Amino acid sequence: MEPRVQVVAGIASGALVAVLLIAMIVAFGPDPGVARATPTPRPSPVAVTTASTAPSSAQPSTTPVPSPGESNFHIGEPAPALVVPQLGGGTVDLAMLKGKPVWLNFMGTYCPPCRDEFPQMNGFYARYADEGLIVVAVDVREEEGTIAAFAQELNATFPIGLDADGTAAQAWDAIVLPVHFWIDAEGIIRDGALGGIGPDIMADGLRTIMPGVDVTP
Repeated sequence: MEPRVQVVAGIASGALVAVLLIAMIVAFGPDPGVARATPTPRPSPVAVTTASTAPSSAQPSTTPVPSPGESNFHIGEPAPALVVPQLGGGTVDLAMLKGKPVWLNFMGTYCPPCRDEFPQMNGFYARYADEGLIVVAVDVREEEGTIAAFAQELNATFPIGLDADGTAAQAWDAIVLPVHFWIDAEGIIRDGALGGIGPDIMADGLRTIMPGVDVTP
């Protein structure tokens, strides 16, 4: 074979190989016009909580909210029993006073509001005793001599009971002194107040247990 023919044959052979390689790439390579799919990530597990059956705190309650301290006064309930020794002799027995309006005060001689309230209580008792009003103070956890000196100094005109061990105060939820209870003739607590009160609140309490009486401060 002549050299020129050999050269032409070699070029033709090389071109054929190149064409075959290109065809294989096109046939088996990725299609440049098609976007490769990206695997969708699996969502991470999410904790599932069970909804509470309790009512939300944001929802209004249908239960009436008592006034501050009212839950300790037992308003509208029969008065608890009260039987304590009386200063100077005898016994204070609340059951024996049924049929009359009773103003009951738990107090202590060391308490400044108790000292301030006694003269006013004396005044109400003097004005409304003829209307059947009974005023009773019960001293909590003090010596009888201390209480006697206190009563004499303030000229107490109503009976004072002696709750030496605090049992009576506990039964009445009289934790903070002084505290007042107004009990009607049927023995039902109609009003109550924490101490440090003035004549206006005292008169309001008396009106709840003395219907028809013109009670003034």
